[in-house]
Amino acid sequence: MTRHHPDSLSLMEYSAGNLSEPHALCIRLHLDECPQCRSRVDTLDSLGAVMMEYQPKVSVSETMFDDILSRIDSAAEDEAPLPTMARLSPLEKLLGKDINDLPWKRQLGDVSVLDITDRFPGQREQVVLQKLAAGGKAPVHTHRGNETTIVLQGAFADQKGVFNQWDFVVLTDQDEHKPVAVGCEDCITLSVLSAPVKLTGTFTRMLNPFIR
Repeated sequence: MTRHHPDSLSLMEYSAGNLSEPHALCIRLHLDECPQCRSRVDTLDSLGAVMMEYQPKVSVSETMFDDILSRIDSAAEDEAPLPTMARLSPLEKLLGKDINDLPWKRQLGDVSVLDITDRFPGQREQVVLQKLAAGGKAPVHTHRGNETTIVLQGAFADQKGVFNQWDFVVLTDQDEHKPVAVGCEDCITLSVLSAPVKLTGTFTRMLNPFIR
């Protein structure tokens, strides 16, 4: 069960088609497994269609958006997830293979990466798949910009809690981060970065000039 979700503004921007392709992919992967957020986006889509059709006649109150989200949150709690079927996720369609069969490159310690930025021509963000070995720790780091991450497999824990499969997390340059893979399988995440990370450990900070 997912416990960490995109915020309301991100869902609204997704519904309006205003997100970059990598960010939209992260939210799409979350929506495929989260009935609560899927219900909210469906309602936003319907609301957007109505407002486009009747724009000259509709008066929107300042609290209408929050009221709608409040109502659909309570309704979504009882919604069943989509049935599991043999289907390819948007990421599998993009990569052409299972994430465990990718040509991972060892980066530091327990961390392996695969940069897939070239799959998104014209995008400014860096798009990276990261694999943290089961029980492994990533070097402590902060961010020079924003990082949006979705957990694709396994789970990790940091100072903000435990993030399981399909959980969604956004970090900024104010967050210091040292994820630890929990459970018995490798933790694989998809991250969209507006700028490279910045290692802050006593020894690893010397590697910052070599990090893209």
